[in-house]
Parts: sequence; C-alpha cells; structure tokens
Amino acid sequence: MSTPRGARARARIEVTAAIKEEARKQLAAEGAARLSLRAVARELGMVSSALYRYFPSRDDLLTALIIDAYNSLGETAEAADAGTGDIGPARRWVGVCEAVRGWALTHPHEYALIYGSPVPGYSAPEATIPPASRVGLLLVGIVRDAYGRHGVARDRLPTELEPEARRMAAELAPDLPPEVVTALVAAWAQLYGLVGFELFGQFNNVVVEREAFFRHAAARLAHGVGLVFP
Repeated sequence: MSTPRGARARARIEVTAAIKEEARKQLAAEGAARLSLRAVARELGMVSSALYRYFPSRDDLLTALIIDAYNSLGETAEAADAGTGDIGPARRWVGVCEAVRGWALTHPHEYALIYGSPVPGYSAPEATIPPASRVGLLLVGIVRDAYGRHGVARDRLPTELEPEARRMAAELAPDLPPEVVTALVAAWAQLYGLVGFELFGQFNNVVVEREAFFRHAAARLAHGVGLVFP
C-alpha cells in the first residue's frame, strides 16, 4: 500500500506534467512571450494561487519548458547516434544532424522556444546550460573520436583568428586543435541555421527537396570540421 507521502508525490508529478502540457499548447497558440500562468490555471480548472505552488512565476514555467525541450532534443540526437553502430564519424555526424532536424519538424513550437526569438524580459538561468549543451557535446564527441582514431583534416586559421581560436579550444575542447574547435563552433551555428530556415519558412520557394538538401548540407558541415567519408 502506498504511503500518503508517496501519493502526494505522484499527484504533484501528474499536476506538474499537466501544467507543462497546457503551457505547451499556449506556446503553439500564442507564442512564448504571451505565456500566462493565469491562463494555464484557468484552462486546467485551477485557481492561480494553487498553480503558483508548482511554478512561482512565468519565468519558472518557461525555464521548465526550455529544459524539457533541450533534453528531449538531446535524447533524440543521442539515441540516433547510439543506434548507428560503427559507420564512421562522418556518417554519425550526418545522422545526428538529421535527428536534430527531425525533432524540430515534429516539435516546431518547442524548437522556436529554444532557438527562436528571445522572450522579452526572460533571462535563462544556468540550469538550462547542461541540457542545451547535449547536442553540441555529442558532435564534439564524434569529432574527438575521429581525431583520436584516424585524425581529421585541418585548415589553417587566419592569423587574426588564432588567439580567439585558442581561447575557444581551451574552454570547449582542450584536447582538440584550435582550428578544429573553430570549425565545430561554425558548424554548430550553421546546423541550427539550416533547421531554422526550413522551420520558419525561409526556404519556401527556394528549396523543394528539403531532406536531400539537408543531408547534403550536413555532409558539407562534416567535411568542414575535418571528417572524411570513407
């Protein structure tokens, strides 16, 4: 038989999940900037004071949604990579990029929350950093494996960029050459640029065969960080 404390804990988990699900519906209908705790409470048949016991402010609810979105995206990318087997780092890279795109197309409003326009008045806390880093760390890991086993192609950096490249390498991946880390940061930005352009309509009347286009672009990003297809 469950204890009262256990039952309360389960009830809290269920209510928290219901609040976040209703908030996601609001994101889809109104956008993150118009997320309202009072509206969420009203839709759930709760009084506002009861909802505040779960999320003291709109920003707390936004943070929970952002962390959930980053973790969902990260889990999807990690699962895609885990299921690839020994196919080589370049193909692993493309598979992860395709998983990111697939998640975004399935969760457009959550993608917009984490990679769209900043929410006015909201500043993401440090708790969002580890979830936000999951895909980036996965891509770094793929390049690290390639560098350790077979090496990677390396382009020479412009002289004026060398100090910044060394700084980024020291902070992000000190075991990788600065020129590789610089290429990784650029590829990370380009990946989300490609996904965002498709998701937010910038490819309309420009790119028709989007899956094939994206796969080619992701392969070019792999080449840019020094990964070579066998």
